[in-house]
Amino acid sequence: MSKSNIIKEGINCWQQVHADRVALLIDGENYFGAFHSAVQKARHTVYILSWDIDSRMRLIRKEDSPSDFPEELGAFIRHVLKQNPELDIYILNWDWAMVYTMEREWLPMYKPAWKSQSRLHFKLDGECPLGASQHQKVVVIDDEIAFSGGFDLGKHRWDTSNHEASDKRRLDPDNQPYPPFHDVQMLVSGQAAKTLAELVRERWLRATGEQLTPPQAKTDSAWPEQVDSWFENVDVAIARTFPKYETQPEVREVEQLYIDAIKAAEKLIYIENQYFTSWKVADLLVESLQQREGPDVVLVLPLMTGGWLEQVTMDVLRHRVVCRLQEADAHNRLRICYPHHEALGQSHISVHAKVMVVDDKLLRVGSANLSNRSMGFDSECDLAIEAKDEQQREQVSRFRERLLSEHFDLSEDDLRQTLSQDGSLIKMIDARQDGNRTLRLLDCQVPELAEQMLPSSAVVDPERPLQPEQMTQMFLPIEEPKSTSKQWWKIIGLLLVVIALTVVWRFTPLSEWLSPDTLAAAAEGIKSHPLTPLLVITVFSLAGLLAFPVTLLIVTTALAFGPMWGAVYSMIGSIVSALLAYGLGHKLGRKTVQKLAGSSINRLSRRLAHHGVLAVITVRIIPVAPFTVINLVAGASHIKTKDFILGTLLGMLPGILGLTVFADSLIKTIQQPEPSQIAIFAVIIAVITLVMVGLKNLLNKKQEEEEE
Repeated sequence: MSKSNIIKEGINCWQQVHADRVALLIDGENYFGAFHSAVQKARHTVYILSWDIDSRMRLIRKEDSPSDFPEELGAFIRHVLKQNPELDIYILNWDWAMVYTMEREWLPMYKPAWKSQSRLHFKLDGECPLGASQHQKVVVIDDEIAFSGGFDLGKHRWDTSNHEASDKRRLDPDNQPYPPFHDVQMLVSGQAAKTLAELVRERWLRATGEQLTPPQAKTDSAWPEQVDSWFENVDVAIARTFPKYETQPEVREVEQLYIDAIKAAEKLIYIENQYFTSWKVADLLVESLQQREGPDVVLVLPLMTGGWLEQVTMDVLRHRVVCRLQEADAHNRLRICYPHHEALGQSHISVHAKVMVVDDKLLRVGSANLSNRSMGFDSECDLAIEAKDEQQREQVSRFRERLLSEHFDLSEDDLRQTLSQDGSLIKMIDARQDGNRTLRLLDCQVPELAEQMLPSSAVVDPERPLQPEQMTQMFLPIEEPKSTSKQWWKIIGLLLVVIALTVVWRFTPLSEWLSPDTLAAAAEGIKSHPLTPLLVITVFSLAGLLAFPVTLLIVTTALAFGPMWGAVYSMIGSIVSALLAYGLGHKLGRKTVQKLAGSSINRLSRRLAHHGVLAVITVRIIPVAPFTVINLVAGASHIKTKDFILGTLLGMLPGILGLTVFADSLIKTIQQPEPSQIAIFAVIIAVITLVMVGLKNLLNKKQEEEEE
């Protein structure tokens, strides 16, 4: 064990403060039950600092924990406020990015759960750099006790430590089942809670401009009766991440604590985390694994991350750093695992914990993922305890054993005995690979296409706020026009794809769900939603603003809504998206746009500024630059708005009509792969190609005449 202290106040933590009591709450049943009990005892204030919150989530299951207080969070908070007229509850939730909209409670600011009490103060926190998030998860009651860790008060979080395959209590607010969920929260009392309250009040001030007054001291404890202490009279370190933003300086204590803990490890580094993409942590672990004598390294990660977006981004980045670790593991001291539960079948346990245990020396629980953004881009809060005596060292080891006993489905006594017989955790993992419930080795391989398509981590997992020039280079690349021969190869390739889809449809089960009736029913379900037009146009507009290929947007919209409504939605979405970027370009000014996009757009800028409607029509039909770049440059060139709109309408119309007809014919060809239909599809492609080539030649000739 290292002789020197790992935790150093002011270097790898904000403060190291005394806690009267500390408990470790493993899995949602324990955390949410403790929260439910503790808030009932609140007398003056409850602070909730969150990344996500859902008023409909059920904190407890009354069949297991009978209570006179409501189960659902929103109703529970209203009831508590009604019971205690001296109580104020402050909720500060991250003002999230649009990509999370479908996963969250809609329009929370206007929900009755957050508006029915004058003493319930619900605010959204957007005080962070573009693309960053407020990721701290802290609850403080009366400045006396505080929860902090990986848990949000959101849906899909409640579960038991058994993680049963068909637990009927594991339902979201829409009564839909969700996969098992594993996370950890720490509960502290005393000065540690007061210090976390200071952190929340500072965050509230930055987000709202309102200074909160600390509550009066009270004598009766809010500590939940069902929770036993793990530590008493112990120092707790608070490590933070804050990105540089306006007057807020950069803080990277979370990262530094990882660095110092890994360097100090002698026997075992045990980590549970939702992500593993941090290149700096990977570098340190590579260095440790290359040493002849060094600690074993056990990483417990999810089999796969959440939705498809994470799987084609964060999982790809994980694959890259894991390959580096595996190459460095010359002495067979590395195991990268996931919790395997045979009864789950195709499902898996979602590992959301952010936990680290080093030897029997250091224990940390927090909000920070092992990602680059958690080291310097998002706001994070981790708590850590460094053992100072034998009793504390036993509790650090006990915490790791409690986690492992859950993963291996063993009692803590049986786990200790098995570890003693095998001689190490790595040998135990290797010996139990075929177990029904175990830590199984994780294959981090990803599809080759995903690996090739995903850019560097700086795009999807940045460690610092991006400058405008960097953002522009990532999302607005300037490309040279493609040659005519390349365009024809694209057409030939498209025909081959259609033929391949036809074969797949005819000779695989795909025909069962790609039938006309199935597709019609799915489309009708989408169209029947009252907000569908607004949602489609909004998504189309914003995707276009962020440089998503407009051609792909048009085809996708046409496939979903048919040629008529697909064309209408695409045209409106294109114009709205174009106007958003046009306004941004106008605000930035010509010099700024030219600086961001490069000198190659100077000619485009001059053309737009001097030739008005015809120039806009021309660059829509002959795309000399991406859709978004054209819109930005048009705004910076001060072309008249009416000319820009008219030119966009006339220039986009032929392409939109052609693409929607193409998409409609494509789906018919796949559904009815008869020779006649394939011939019709080929004719449509030929006609569209001839029309577009003719328009291009006509506009090029007109342009040459004007330039002469």
